[in-house]
Amino acid sequence: MPLPCIDIHSHFFPKDAPSFATKFGEQSGPWVTLQDHGDGTGMMMLGDKPFRPVHDALWDAKARIKDLDANHVETQIICATPVMFAYDAPAGQAAYVASAYNDAALAMCADSGGRLRALAQVPLQDAALACKELTRAMRAGCVGVQIGNHVGPREMDDEGIVAFLQHCVDENAAVLVHPWDMLGGERLKRWMSAWTVAMPAETQFGIMAMILGGAFDRLPADLRICFAHGGGSFPYLLGRLENAWHRRDIVRGISLHPPSHYLNRFSVDSAVFDPRALRLLVDTMGADHIMVGSDAPFPLGEEHIGELVRNQPGLTEVHRRQVLTENARSFFRL
Repeated sequence: MPLPCIDIHSHFFPKDAPSFATKFGEQSGPWVTLQDHGDGTGMMMLGDKPFRPVHDALWDAKARIKDLDANHVETQIICATPVMFAYDAPAGQAAYVASAYNDAALAMCADSGGRLRALAQVPLQDAALACKELTRAMRAGCVGVQIGNHVGPREMDDEGIVAFLQHCVDENAAVLVHPWDMLGGERLKRWMSAWTVAMPAETQFGIMAMILGGAFDRLPADLRICFAHGGGSFPYLLGRLENAWHRRDIVRGISLHPPSHYLNRFSVDSAVFDPRALRLLVDTMGADHIMVGSDAPFPLGEEHIGELVRNQPGLTEVHRRQVLTENARSFFRL
């Protein structure tokens, strides 16, 4: 019998999402909607443009549980797709959207027999509203919050974002940071390069902002924060960053220590899809700072959830169990 796992990074979208275009006007948005094809498949739409092909595990708890059973997943944490964040909308609209999606996520969890747990989303462009919605969502049953790695030009070391992260500590809320709104422009339109090149770079940028911008130095050590997709390109390029930090003072920002000093301040998921990459991740971060993340149920997610970790050569059984279940139980207080 394969070892069970806890999947801390998966997405959802409600089948009966509110019509935000109707509420806020046709000139608002664009908003995400779902075209249900009626055969277990569908298309996420962004405004009037196709965004991503999907299947019913995205919105149907019974279909999701069937997938979990097939993959020996005991618990899965669901959260919004970043395109749902609405960070570029007026803050009041984004707060309404976050509340609606959070309630929808909790409703899907309620139909799962305890197998699904939810991360909230918040209007991160307004720290006060973000804190208010986090408090409400945690009281309603969320186990933490997912945020994007930036809000326009404001990075993870922005005072408002740092204030929100402090509120996460105060509310005992775990944080998952997901890349979004990728840099790069026209060059990234080929080969899904926004996902394969820019997303890992965005995640590295978020970690660098926490380190070099002094956010980790300003926040308490009991902040529980995890970066998606194995920390993006950060683990592979840590040596380059460390070398630059020691050799050029303009790299150091306001950080008190070199980058490697902060490796015990954050966790990452296992969504790296290759045993060589996972070996590097374990060597860099330590097995106690990695949790299974699948990116399910999207086409680019791990097809057989947890199999990379279950089959990883050279991983001790103690470390394997840490990554598969134990770290997530502790991190999300499950």
